[in-house]
Amino acid sequence: MKFLADFFPVLLFFVAYKVYDIYVATAVAIVASFAQVTIHWLKHRRFENMHLVTLAIMVVFGGATLLLQDEMFIKWKPTVINWLFAAVFLGSHFIGQKTIIQRMMGQAMTLPDPVWFKLNVSWVLFFIIIGFINLYVVYNFDTDTWVNFKLFGLMGITFAFVILQIPFLTKYIQTDEENNGSNDERGKP
Repeated sequence: MKFLADFFPVLLFFVAYKVYDIYVATAVAIVASFAQVTIHWLKHRRFENMHLVTLAIMVVFGGATLLLQDEMFIKWKPTVINWLFAAVFLGSHFIGQKTIIQRMMGQAMTLPDPVWFKLNVSWVLFFIIIGFINLYVVYNFDTDTWVNFKLFGLMGITFAFVILQIPFLTKYIQTDEENNGSNDERGKP
């Protein structure tokens, strides 16, 4: 359900573009981003940083698109967001005890520090590359193709990237039986 909520503005952008045009779609995405942040706050009584960052960039780039009637601003938004995420993930190597990926996923799995480091670096590279891929589509294809890519292409590439990490991570994931067995052996004299 959270996955759908995170893509709510993108889905509405896509539908509004198909029914109207890029400018109506941009206005709808701005309103949807505000709604996303508001609904999350009303439900959880806290803001999610990713939603706030996305909202701020959406307002700036979407607002410039509407004000200047230049669709290039909204087309650059995914690249800016992905490169900002790359900078944050990279910066987490130097700030604090844990990388950002470890802070986000540390409750779900236990990995050695070098593996957390590699995983975080892989996400940095992913965000940089996906930003360049977006620009390639922006400058080499029409707006209709870019809108389709924004929803289906970016989501598909992200999903494939996550799936490709599974074989790398599975060798570090322990089952409950393995965890209980190691605890039982520690308790023996």
